[in-house]
Amino acid sequence: MESQVIQPGSAAHSMLKGGRSSRRAFKDKAAQIGVTIGGTMVFVALLLIFFYLLYVIKPIFDSADVTPVKSVSYQHAEVATLMVGADEQNEVMYRVAADGQVDFYIVADGSLLSSFTPPLPAGVSVTSAAVAAPSEQRFALGLSNGQALIVGIEFGLSYPNDKRLITPKLRYSAGETPITIDESGSAIHHLAFSFSNDKITFAYQDNNDTWRLSRLEGQENMMTEEIEWTTTSSLIPDAPKKAAHQLMTPDQRQLMLQMGNKVFIYNIRDAENVDLIQVIDAEKDKSKVNNIALLAGASSILVSYDTGVVTQYFQVNGPKGRLYQEIREFSDLAPVASIAAEFYRKSFAVVSPEGELSLLYTTSERELFDKTFDLKNPGAIGFSPRSNSLVVEANNKLNIFQVENSHPEVSWSALWNKVWYEGYPEPQFVWQSTSGSDDFEAKLSLMPLAFGTMKAAFYAMLFAVPLSIAGAIYTAYFMSPKVRGIVKPTIEIMEALPTVILGFLAGLWLAPLVEEHLPGLLILLILLPTAILVSAYSWSKLPGKWKQRLPEVYQELMLIPVICFVGWFSFAISPMIEVALFDGNTRQFITNELGITFDQRNALVVGIAMGFAVIPNIFSIAEDAIFSVPRHLSNGSLALGATPWQTLTRVVLLTASPGIFSAIMIGLGRAVGETMIVLMATGNTAIMEWSVFEGMRTLAANIAVEMPESAIGSSHYRVLFLAAFVLFVFTFIFNTIAEVVRQRLRDRYSSL
Repeated sequence: MESQVIQPGSAAHSMLKGGRSSRRAFKDKAAQIGVTIGGTMVFVALLLIFFYLLYVIKPIFDSADVTPVKSVSYQHAEVATLMVGADEQNEVMYRVAADGQVDFYIVADGSLLSSFTPPLPAGVSVTSAAVAAPSEQRFALGLSNGQALIVGIEFGLSYPNDKRLITPKLRYSAGETPITIDESGSAIHHLAFSFSNDKITFAYQDNNDTWRLSRLEGQENMMTEEIEWTTTSSLIPDAPKKAAHQLMTPDQRQLMLQMGNKVFIYNIRDAENVDLIQVIDAEKDKSKVNNIALLAGASSILVSYDTGVVTQYFQVNGPKGRLYQEIREFSDLAPVASIAAEFYRKSFAVVSPEGELSLLYTTSERELFDKTFDLKNPGAIGFSPRSNSLVVEANNKLNIFQVENSHPEVSWSALWNKVWYEGYPEPQFVWQSTSGSDDFEAKLSLMPLAFGTMKAAFYAMLFAVPLSIAGAIYTAYFMSPKVRGIVKPTIEIMEALPTVILGFLAGLWLAPLVEEHLPGLLILLILLPTAILVSAYSWSKLPGKWKQRLPEVYQELMLIPVICFVGWFSFAISPMIEVALFDGNTRQFITNELGITFDQRNALVVGIAMGFAVIPNIFSIAEDAIFSVPRHLSNGSLALGATPWQTLTRVVLLTASPGIFSAIMIGLGRAVGETMIVLMATGNTAIMEWSVFEGMRTLAANIAVEMPESAIGSSHYRVLFLAAFVLFVFTFIFNTIAEVVRQRLRDRYSSL
């Protein structure tokens, strides 16, 4: 068969050409659609991440919500109410009368579930009563014969026939027999107490209005296994005769007596030597103190006023020791009639005589809720153990409210401003999310983490940018093509090194090496540039026949032995310099003589390790930008008489500046988001110090460390998502700035 040749211009040739054009157009259109869909999906993915982070974060800034549930008329209304509360499930609430009568009511229908009367000796009456810390759900009765009875409230939980049954009961912490605390038999008035398994402390006034302290310390009898109590009694000096309120800390170390606008603080650690340590003058203009309460943890005193002000005091170190100081004030409230603190958090509730209920949190200084209910002339109020309900006694009724208050400790000011935490000498930025104590207050300031992120990125870029940009300039402009073909892929393949390996080496090898040879490292920073410049100058002065022995292609390699020798020499003489200048211990000299904290895993180690990880990114992009500058620009400059250096600085770098800037910003974004290196090489200390010898904690490392341990839905969990959102915003801002500046540089120098 003869092959048929299609002649150009023929009909068959036109049909073939048209078919190829249509296929090419189809491929172009398909590629355009594919790229558009891919770009759109990336944008959609970013939006989904953004809105999911906001979805998780939003609840921590929501206000609290308090909803009425049930009002129950209680019995024994002629006796004042001592304390109220509820069980963990909010199914049973109780009222303790001032004479010790305890009534339990079912929340669902308001019926009386059970009633208890503490066993008292015949002919003995209750003359005073006191309440312990809210978390203990315990009270004490002072009796007319000089005795006291300690009673606690318990809720037994059982499941008969697979149905939950809550059985309230009373527990007698020191036995059902009252304890004798006044040997003379005087009636107990204005009682305050605190209980632990081996120690009980009472403060009271006797019939002569004299304040006394009685402490019982127990020791188990090895034969009978019974607790034998030893009593120590003493007078309380300089005590006010007419105290309106009295409180004792659960650790039995301090006693507070409030009279008028003064609060007397006593040290009662030694029951035989009680001394007055401070008198708080709580006077405010036209305001009168009407109540005091202990915040959860008993480290703070809440002082409420009849004008609607609540002030927080706690101890602060000063020239005269640890003394109470006014820390913060909540104003613009209704006049306070009753006040109660939560069991474990720093929230508290106040109720006005008109029934205005307010819920507040001390550390975040948030007013979480404020609303008026039918609670005229309220009496005792109390939270449930989980703080998800509040019982208020008013109008001869027990009123229980459902409380939604999941994240009171978080506020914008607490996240980004200095906060004065209990036990701290001054307001500070603190991140401390967990502790072994139930009444621990989470400290969730993001400032130390954001600062640590910037610090780590700064030192990494300080190390990486000069090396990577200078290397890119030399490789792209001065290096011979043959050597460039080896150097550029070698540096780019460094990017494949796992960061966990770099972090492992930085933490376990580099950090001890830097600590042991710190003088040598500092000498290396001086000698290495000097040696390179001296080598270059010496090379330029060599005779031509000497230069010809080393081909021009390999001139760069002559610096390798120089660099190796300088590095070895710097570390070799490090011990001698350390002995001569720093008495053989550089770390001790820095700490003691210079007053600078030195951590083995510090910013210097992080800068070197993370800089090593960032260099390939910056080098590769910058080198491509410089190498891609059109040759006719540099050739034209050289032809007009400019030197290679003038051509580089005034033509090549200006043209490549958009790409160089993009390389730096991409490297910065990589440094900001780096996790494993800073996790393993910083010590993860959430501090705010620019010192190169101290560590830091970054946002990314903090998320990696604490996210697996955080409870889902907790404030800690959501603040970690907020940290991720902040990191997301950081990188978004950096990338946006990079793109804007790059575009402007491109527009400015595109005419070259």
